[in-house]
Amino acid sequence: MPDIKHFAPDAVLETVMRLFWRRGVATTGIQDIVTATGLNRSSLYATFGGKQELYRAALRRYLDQRSRPVLRRLAEDGRGLPAVAGFFDRLIEARCAGEYARWGCLVSNAHAGAEHSDPEVRALLDHHHQELRDAMQAALVAAEAQGQLAAGVDPSTSAELLTLLAYGVNLRSRADADATSLHSTVKATLQTLNGRTSV
Repeated sequence: MPDIKHFAPDAVLETVMRLFWRRGVATTGIQDIVTATGLNRSSLYATFGGKQELYRAALRRYLDQRSRPVLRRLAEDGRGLPAVAGFFDRLIEARCAGEYARWGCLVSNAHAGAEHSDPEVRALLDHHHQELRDAMQAALVAAEAQGQLAAGVDPSTSAELLTLLAYGVNLRSRADADATSLHSTVKATLQTLNGRTSV
């Protein structure tokens, strides 16, 4: 007779993902997960495996549902620097206000924590880095085609700069940096790319 689950694994994984995102992996124990999900340990282990397997699944969920759709929109936007500016505006808003304020980014948090020592997690982080960089480069190639970049600005090198800036916004917002200072930093960075006083 097949095992019948009396809970929705997808909903449980969403709860676990938010728990890891808000609290961090190191400070989240199995008992915290049991309390948050209402499941017993045997049900968790049977469905997802141990804490590390749960974390990997939560990270993949975050990438699929929260990160990749945003990067796809940036890559396909076509407006160049205004698209990049809009990306950062929305990022800062999400990190500094609303339901997930001061949680940072699950991906950036993993880069800064011990989670990245897991080879499977490291591979997910590296792949995400490339996706973020590629989206930034696509936006900068569009900007170059529209004459928005200053002479000598290389879209590839600048894409890496903007990728690192996105990580910085995520980490600084988790450390209570105010939105105004983050917006100012982004604005100054974009001005160096187009050589003008506004984007």
